Order: sequence, then structure tokens, then C-alpha cells
Amino acid sequence: MKEYVDLVNGFIWSSALIYLCLGAGLFFSIKTRFVQVRYFREMYKLLLSGRSSEHGISSFQALAVSLSGRVGTGNIAGVAAAIGFGGPGAVFWMWVVAFLGASTAYVESTLAQIYKEEYEGSYRGGPAYYIEKAMGQKWYAWIFAIATIIACGVMLPMVQANGIGEAVQGVFGTGGTVNTALGELSYAKIYTATGIVLLLGFIIFGGVKRIAHFTQVVVPFMALAYILISLVIIFLNIDQLPGVFMLIINDAFTPMAGFGAAIGWGVKRGVYSNEAGQGTGPHAAAAAEVEHPAQQGLVQAFSVYIDTLFVCSATAFMILITGVYNVHPEGQAFLVQNVAQDVIINGPAFTQMAVDSVFVGVGKPFIAIALFFFAFTTTLAYYFIAENNIYWIKRTFHVPGLAFMLKVTIMTATFYGTVKAADIAWGMGDIGVGLMAWLNIIGILIIFFMSKPALKALEDYEEQYKAGVEKYTFDPEKLGIKNADQWISKDK
Repeated sequence: MKEYVDLVNGFIWSSALIYLCLGAGLFFSIKTRFVQVRYFREMYKLLLSGRSSEHGISSFQALAVSLSGRVGTGNIAGVAAAIGFGGPGAVFWMWVVAFLGASTAYVESTLAQIYKEEYEGSYRGGPAYYIEKAMGQKWYAWIFAIATIIACGVMLPMVQANGIGEAVQGVFGTGGTVNTALGELSYAKIYTATGIVLLLGFIIFGGVKRIAHFTQVVVPFMALAYILISLVIIFLNIDQLPGVFMLIINDAFTPMAGFGAAIGWGVKRGVYSNEAGQGTGPHAAAAAEVEHPAQQGLVQAFSVYIDTLFVCSATAFMILITGVYNVHPEGQAFLVQNVAQDVIINGPAFTQMAVDSVFVGVGKPFIAIALFFFAFTTTLAYYFIAENNIYWIKRTFHVPGLAFMLKVTIMTATFYGTVKAADIAWGMGDIGVGLMAWLNIIGILIIFFMSKPALKALEDYEEQYKAGVEKYTFDPEKLGIKNADQWISKDK
């Protein structure tokens, strides 16, 4: 199974996808005149403004749902894997893909807002919707929708759940093992999986509003607590910070793990973590109630900064500043070995050891708790994304019980991911991320060259912003944007 997963990943995560992610980010940065820099203050202002409505959630709630998808296992275990397989220089490339990816996040999220629909009293949208309406290729939208349902309903939840299982087992031990149809499993993971599935079922059966209310409380609190812990560790080792920063920069260009490994793992784990261009963020963006589509695009661009420049950087500095990491490129010998060779790289062990080196006895349980909330809320976001694509399919083929089947499937995948080995779970997750990234980035590039709707929306917003209007308006017909039916009916 692992060999097959690795083979598929080798095709999907070839150098072509690495260049596509970086190239698309650079292209959209230039075309939007680096909107992620010019409107940084406006992003923060919009983040705290706006209200929910009967049909849509607020900008902040949409950000929370989106962040719940971005801030997850990738921020803790993913960063450790990037360092372990790609060397410290991989962190630099995570920063690069986040900075450039913020412009990609603006484009895809603005498109989601422009082409959103109202379905059963709530706004729905995402790549399948804007591919169909802006590109006019429904077959391509079908491919994306099916790939997303499989990725977010099966593959990606396994990764998040696996991180929780590994962290809990790291704190309490196995608690004994039992032979099952799934192989030999630890009681710690079985109990953890059961608890996660029960809580997951309670929330996802409550609908999108319950998901939004849960994530808007949990995600900011846990992200802030995690960053504060990391700042304490960095402050206590502040004399080493310049050296660690230079290690990251120097290794990014003369890397101990090879130039390709640093870029490859930095971009792979960067995209997995911040999801810019992957096509997941637009689903939450479409659900927001805003005056102008560009507003939510800016908010979603800001979420990339929060995810990678804040949370991922916190993890990287904790690991590097305490020196609790190995560098072991796949298929090569150890290049750096600071901890035992049997420590799992594809897991939260480095991060737990880093916190535990300063807060003795606290590191493992704290990271386990943080990982639980990060990974659990990410799984909620994955369900929300998969459900959006289920609703897109139901517009054409109404299959009774499809949403219920999704709920059962994601709960089953979550249980399986919690109890199984890390390598297979991460491999499946990488396949899901890679497939969505290929389909979505190609889609938004084609849409840009066809009609430039996201750029037109940005220019329209900038005109109103400079004019100092109190209430923004958006008229797609005036801008030559077709099929933005929700905005046209709203204007009328």
C-alpha cells in the first residue's frame, strides 16, 4: 500500500507542481501589483468588520472556517517533516510559497465570492462553481468536485486524525494493544479515535452555522496560545535566534539536504499548510456575507499569513532553536542527528520535544491538546468543503442521502486515520492536496486569461476605496463579468 501511495505521489508532486505553485503565486502577485502587501492594513480592518446574515456567515467566521482548514497538523507535524526531510532551508521556501500564495488565495477566494450561489438558505461556492460559470467547462468542474469529495472526505481527514492519535499515544503510551481486522492497534488510539468520531458527528450533523460558531471560538484561542508558548521558548533562547535565522537562509540556497529537497519539501508542506491555490479556502470564502467580493479575497489572503508566517514559523523556530531535530532525506543517510534515529519525522515528535525541553513534562500534553484542536477543526473544514461539492452535484443529480453518506464516510476515514501508521496517512493526504492543487491552479489561470474577473473586481474595489465610499457596491454586469447571478439578483 505504501509503495503504491509513494508511486502516485511521485507523479503528482513532481517538480512541475512545485513550479506551478510558485509560478502562479508570482504571476498573480505581479498582476495584482502585490495586493498582499498594498492592502495589508485593509485586510486587518476587514477581518474585524462585517456581520453575518440569514444566508451568509460573517467575514471573521469565514476566516475562522478557512483557518480551521489551514491551521492543522501541517503546522505542527508538517513543519517537522519539512525540516526532517528537506533541512532547515525548507522553512524559507514555506515562507516564499506563503508570501506568493497570498495573491493566489486572493484570486481564488474572490472568484468564489463572485460566482457563489444560495442553496437551501445558505451561500455555497468554490472552484467547481467558478470553473463551471467563468470557464464554461462543466466537465472540468465535475472532475474537481469528485476529486475534492474524495480528498476532503477521505484522504485529508486521515492525516489530521493520525496527528492526534500519534500525539495522544506520545503522552499516554499505547495502553496495550489488541489484534483487529485493521491489524494490531493500541488502546490509546482506539479510545482517541472513538472520542474524535463522536464529537465530529455531533458537530457536522448540526450544519455549517454550528461549524462556524465552533471554529470562530476555538481556532483563534488555540493559535494564540500556541504562538505565546513558542514566543516564550524563543525569548528564553533569544541569543540563538540570529544563528537559527541565518541557518534557515543559508540552507535555503546551499542546503544540507540538497537544493531540490529543500524547495520540494518547503513548497509541499507550505501548500499543505496554508492551502493557497489548493482550492479549499474558496469554499469558506463563498459562504461569507460581504458588500464586495474583493473584501473576502483580501481577508482570505491574510489567513495565509496567519497560518504560515505566524503558526508555522512558531513551530520551526521552536524546533531549530532547541536543536531537537534530525535531517534524514528519503533514501539517504542522516545528515544531522540530534535526537534518536527512531523518532518519527512524519509526526509531532520534534515539536513535542522542543516544548518539553523548556517546559519539562508539559511539552507532550500541550502539543497533544493543540494538535487535537487544530486537527479536529481542520477535519470540520474538510467536511464543509466536501459538502459544498456534494451540493454542487445535487444541482444536476439529486441522489437521496448523499450528504448523509459523506458524514458517515468522513467519520470512518477519521477513525481509520487515527489508528493507522503515519506514513500511509501523510501519503494519502499529499495525493489529495496535489490533485486539488493541479486542478484548481490550472483552472484559475485559464479563467484569468479568459476574462480576468478577480482582477476586475480588485480594480473596482480600489476605485471605491480611493473615493472613500461608506458602503461598497458590486455590479458584475457593469464590469463585464457574466454568470454572477447571486450578485445580479442581490443588486436588483
